[in-house]
Amino acid sequence: MKGTSYKGLRMVSIMEGMKGIIVLAAGCGVLTLIHKDLHDMAVQLVEVLHMNPARHYPSIFIDTANRITEPQLWLLALSALAYSAVRLAEAYGLWKECPWAEWLGFLSGGIYLPVEIVEIWRKPVWPRIAVFIVNVAVVGYLALMLKRRKGRPYPR
Repeated sequence: MKGTSYKGLRMVSIMEGMKGIIVLAAGCGVLTLIHKDLHDMAVQLVEVLHMNPARHYPSIFIDTANRITEPQLWLLALSALAYSAVRLAEAYGLWKECPWAEWLGFLSGGIYLPVEIVEIWRKPVWPRIAVFIVNVAVVGYLALMLKRRKGRPYPR
């Protein structure tokens, strides 16, 4: 299945790999917050950004930082690790043109589409619309690849 489809799979693979690496880095960043005073960090960040801590959004941010527990940080970091493992495995599989990765990408991308539609319905802003269009394109492309592969033996 070389040619144009191969290039498309590589492009989707790179995109999924980048998502996996970014979330993995964010999860590592969360781990650095364990055993730290999040309240003080939040106040310092608000001050560095020259925001008034008494205003609505900065105060919500500071209150949230006050309520986060270490087990919640661990759970967030482990969730990021699990998400990145799936994305990186998918990226590897797509790079190697594995049918299971095409299915994984199709199903995991398709799960987000209804949520994205609801979010666009609630507040139609360009970033949401752009993400939705990209996700529809990726899911559609993977569906096309799966359809083309139908009836052919899977490579070993």
